[in-house]
Amino acid sequence: MFTTYAGLIVARPTSEHGVGGPAALLALIGYTLGAMLIVSGAVGRLPTTTVALLPVAVTVNIVMGKVVYFSGLPLQLDSIGTVLVGMLAGPAAGAATGALASVVVGMTITPGALPYAVTAAMIGFTAGMFARIGLFRRVPTALLAGGLIGVVAGVISAPITAFVFGNASGSVGQSALIATFQAFGNGMLKAATLQGLVADPLDKALTVALAMAIVKGLPPGFMHRFPFVRRHRPLAQRPDLTRAV
Repeated sequence: MFTTYAGLIVARPTSEHGVGGPAALLALIGYTLGAMLIVSGAVGRLPTTTVALLPVAVTVNIVMGKVVYFSGLPLQLDSIGTVLVGMLAGPAAGAATGALASVVVGMTITPGALPYAVTAAMIGFTAGMFARIGLFRRVPTALLAGGLIGVVAGVISAPITAFVFGNASGSVGQSALIATFQAFGNGMLKAATLQGLVADPLDKALTVALAMAIVKGLPPGFMHRFPFVRRHRPLAQRPDLTRAV
């Protein structure tokens, strides 16, 4: 997927219609195949407890994403499940969850979700890495981590939005924000990047906050079932978890 991403930035594919063409189609195929490889490579190595969590996380992503999409806000909130898995099961599981969610949505609901599999995978991977170093143990650092995840997501998504979809993807709010930046003389890629850097950090900070709220409401001892939690203690220790250890 990252080779496809680099090729998209270098080629900046356009057609007589202003966007798309064979290069963009190849990018779509490359992202889809890459997402499937990430999922197939990671799932076989994950413990049963983590694998069982993936369908739940994907469902949370889909439901929340669609609710926010139809609200017209320039947000997404379609990565809550991905971040949750990254917190509880680590980078590989988070990346697999994000990629799987994009493939499921792309194959069943919105084909335009497929190219963003690289973004979704990086969101899950980055969340897992931040969990490993303990940024989710305190609220301030967790929100900071969410903002940084948003920066990563915004930068990675921008070339896809610009050169595959001609800045026409996303919710009404996102498209309006991109159009505003373009109206001030910014090119397609710069406008998409600015939109991502404005909206995505807030979106992912809220995503992290909601994921942490879900974790807080989980049954006593549930988190301790995950090997990643037992090994790295990525979240604030609760009294019930301490007794469970």
